[in-house]
Amino acid sequence: MQAAVRMNAALSALSENAQPRPAGIELVALSKHYPSGNVAVDAINLRIESGSYCCLLGPSGCGKSTTLRMIAGHETVSGGDILLDNRNITTLPAAARGTAMMFQSFALFPHLSALDNVAFSLKMKGMSKAERHAKAQDLLERVSLGHLAQRKPGELSGGQQQRVALARALITSPKVLLLDEPLSALDPFLRVQMRAELRRWQKELGLTFIHVTHSQEEAMALADLMVVMNHGVIEQAGTPSEVYNRPINEFVARFMGGHNVLDTAHGKVAVRNDHLRVLPASQDQGLPATVTDVEYQGTYVLLGLDARYTVDGVDRRAEVCAMLPEADFQARPYVPGEPVRLNWHAAHPL
Repeated sequence: MQAAVRMNAALSALSENAQPRPAGIELVALSKHYPSGNVAVDAINLRIESGSYCCLLGPSGCGKSTTLRMIAGHETVSGGDILLDNRNITTLPAAARGTAMMFQSFALFPHLSALDNVAFSLKMKGMSKAERHAKAQDLLERVSLGHLAQRKPGELSGGQQQRVALARALITSPKVLLLDEPLSALDPFLRVQMRAELRRWQKELGLTFIHVTHSQEEAMALADLMVVMNHGVIEQAGTPSEVYNRPINEFVARFMGGHNVLDTAHGKVAVRNDHLRVLPASQDQGLPATVTDVEYQGTYVLLGLDARYTVDGVDRRAEVCAMLPEADFQARPYVPGEPVRLNWHAAHPL
C-alpha cells in the first residue's frame, strides 16, 4: 500500500514537472495594418514561455521589428491582443506594461555619465538622487561597469555602451526585456562576446528576453525559441535544432542557410550542406553536377556546384553547396570545372 502511494506521488510529480512553463508573453491574432493597405503583421499567434529567450528573425520587412514595437507599446495594434502573465496589455501605455526596450542605437544621453544614464528613468519618476544612484550603481556593478560609472558614453567602447544600455533597461525591473538588433552595431569579435554575455544575463536574471535579429547564427546561439517570419506571418517557430534540422517549407530551409533545396520524384527536399556527398563522376549513382567554386574555410572546404538533372522527364537545375571536412578535401581535392556526382546521407521533405 505504501509502495503504491509512493508510486502515485512520483507519477504526480512527473506529471507536474512535464507541464509547460507559464507564458511570459502571448500574442493572439496580433495584426498591424497601415492606412496605405500594407499589412506589416498578419494575425500572428505566438506563446513565449516565461523566463525564456526568444529570437524573432527574418528578412527586412518581414514584420519582426513591428511585432517587437507593438509588444513594447511603441506601435499601435490594428487587431488582436498582447498578454503578459495573462494580463492584457494591448492598450496600456509603454510605461505601464512591465516591459523595457533596449534599442539598436543604445540611445544613451551623450552629456550624462553612465551612472546618470542608467538612473534617468528613476529621476523622471521623482526618486531621490541618493536612492536612484544607489540602484544604478548596483546595476552597473552587475554588468561589470561599476568602475566606469562616471564616464560619459563617448569615453566608453561599443561593448561598454551596450552594457550601460542594458543596465538602464533593467533598472525599471521589467518582466520582459525587448532587444531590437542590439548587436548589429558591434564588430564581429565583440558581437560573439556580447551574445554570450546576453545569454548569461538572461539566465541569471530569469527574465523573458525577446530579441529581434537578422542573423541566423545569432538566433541559433541565443534562442530557446526561434521564430522565423516572412511577409508578416510566422513561417515556423521552434527550438533552433528543430527549425534548422526540420524546416517546415522551402522558405525556411533557404533562409536558415546551410541547406540545399532539390526537386526529386517525391517532391522537394532540403539537404544540409554537410549531408551532401560529392563523388567522382565515374560513380553510377547520384545527380550529375559540375564544381563551380572552391572556398577554403579552415576546418572545412565549401564547394559550389551546378547540378543539372531530370525528374519525371523535366530538366532541372540547382545551384548547391557541399561542405567537406578539410582532411577529406586534402585526400581528394576538387577543382572548378570538374564533373562530379552528388548523393546525400539524409534529406527532409518540404
